[in-house]
Amino acid sequence: MTATTNDRGPHSLGDSIRALRAKWGWIVALGVIFMIAGVIALGSVVMATVSAVLIVGIMMIMAGVAEIIAAFRVKDWGKAIFWGLLGALYVAAGVIAFMNPFEAATVLTLFLGIALIAGGIVRMFLAWHMREAGKPWGWIVVSGIISILLGAMIIAKWPYSSFYVLGIFLGIDLIFIGSSWLSIGLALKRRHAA
Repeated sequence: MTATTNDRGPHSLGDSIRALRAKWGWIVALGVIFMIAGVIALGSVVMATVSAVLIVGIMMIMAGVAEIIAAFRVKDWGKAIFWGLLGALYVAAGVIAFMNPFEAATVLTLFLGIALIAGGIVRMFLAWHMREAGKPWGWIVVSGIISILLGAMIIAKWPYSSFYVLGIFLGIDLIFIGSSWLSIGLALKRRHAA
């Protein structure tokens, strides 16, 4: 079977890339918009923190509604009640994030600091075992140390760090996403011109 395009769209990776090449300008524009949003977020980290909490709140409400809907499809009443309660907790947490974004940011920032420290410890543990197997492990140790230090800095300044940490993370993330889209769009433009 050959890879051809019909009314329903591309059927192969090559066809998909050819279709994207014609849209390279839109992809570059999307990258620029993401990067501008990231710079704006870094310029107002407190508002970016509130935005990040509201996004988390929306996701929690959506997940909670999905859990509640799934609970009605479970045949066993015990499991259905458990799924329904879990969904209700997600919805309640999402509503709390909307009603009190700074209090929610305080909790999320503490969890982020703890997660960074735990992730750094796990990375260093894995690197130690890679060392024994003769595999390169130095950069993994450095990554683990940086994660531990970053988590410790967040926790050391907690709860004050709650006002800006999530906003900084959101701004940096938007800039990296934007630069990725920008690179993809410019690469597609070069391929389109060739």
